[in-house]
Amino acid sequence: MFARCSDVREDVRVLATQRQEHILARVREHGAVRVTDLVGELDVSDMTIRRDIAELARQGLVRRVHGGAVDHQPRTSHEPGFDAKRDVAAAQKDAVARAIIESLRPGLAIALSAGTTTHRVAQLVAATPTLRPLTVVTNSLPAAAALHRPEDLELDVVLTGGTRTPSDALVGPVATSTLAKLRVDVLVLGVHGIDPDAGLTTPNLLEAETNRALVGAANRVVVAADHTKWGEVALARIAPLDMVDVLVTDDALPTAAAEVARSVVRKLVLAPTTEVSP
Repeated sequence: MFARCSDVREDVRVLATQRQEHILARVREHGAVRVTDLVGELDVSDMTIRRDIAELARQGLVRRVHGGAVDHQPRTSHEPGFDAKRDVAAAQKDAVARAIIESLRPGLAIALSAGTTTHRVAQLVAATPTLRPLTVVTNSLPAAAALHRPEDLELDVVLTGGTRTPSDALVGPVATSTLAKLRVDVLVLGVHGIDPDAGLTTPNLLEAETNRALVGAANRVVVAADHTKWGEVALARIAPLDMVDVLVTDDALPTAAAEVARSVVRKLVLAPTTEVSP
């Protein structure tokens, strides 16, 4: 005996709800998910998955991107302090910093924005004498302190000046005016969040303005961000993602997110994370 039409419709509705719950769980766990992966996991067509993603996006639970979906993070104006962020994803930040150091060479003028990952880059710059001569421009007080080596005559450090933020960045008119007069080969930029739609963001409006000045002063923009920054959206936009020359993150970035990033930035580097034994 055939099932009644109303029973068939009810089964389809229940199955759609179950699929969407699965999709949402995957996005929240990994930050992003690909349509092709979901087709295999749920044994349905890609059109069915796209309709499910569209429904989740309509409800404001995910954001649709090319080939899949990413987490829908609320915009935030909360800015954690430097000490609060320093030990978060420490191994991943170290991996990112090492990969960036390997890409630098003597004779460059580089800029370092504020941030805990860029602070690790500064520490490695200070500890790598083969990267000399080198000029470093920074608006980060911790980075400037790490680079302070009076005996290192071939390491020039330029501190922008400005007003101090909770993350120990120097921002405001003094910082942006200084940066407007400078030109650097490479900017290593730390960010609070990276999102395919929102781009690079930070919770602090003045820091976003100063970071835009850093981007404007650079021939090449390298973003230093561990994988936990993917899908995060903060209050103030720094720049769209397609302005990034190189995105350096760690190898825990989900596959779907990596594919999205590769389709937008000029180059994606996935730094291998090495676990350090106690």
